[in-house]
Amino acid sequence: MLTKEKSGEARWDLRRSFSGAALAVLLLTLLLGGIGFGQDLNRKVIARTAPTYPELAKRMHLSGKVKLEVIISPAGSVKSAKLVGGNPVFEQSALDAVTHWKFEASEKETKTTVLMEFAEQ
Repeated sequence: MLTKEKSGEARWDLRRSFSGAALAVLLLTLLLGGIGFGQDLNRKVIARTAPTYPELAKRMHLSGKVKLEVIISPAGSVKSAKLVGGNPVFEQSALDAVTHWKFEASEKETKTTVLMEFAEQ
């Protein structure tokens, strides 16, 4: 509900706009919204290929982490993967490795996030 204050400024008063139940439903929807859209938080990796340490990273004495978004087919193979965070020097090595991973079979295609760490060798 829009209310007018003594200074003449209008502001939203959420306490009057939402009942307690409506606010609880809204918060629950926001908190749980991302869980039901093809993300399976319990799908386990059954075969993992380690990434190779890139030559450029060796020469520059780099270490770091990369975050990948991975789409997994119902059979458990990686359908696609893309870098969503981290040092791009490690991108190709991480993508090459994760495309060989195998996950548990599932009824549907799922999306998950994988974090890979690269340490100087």
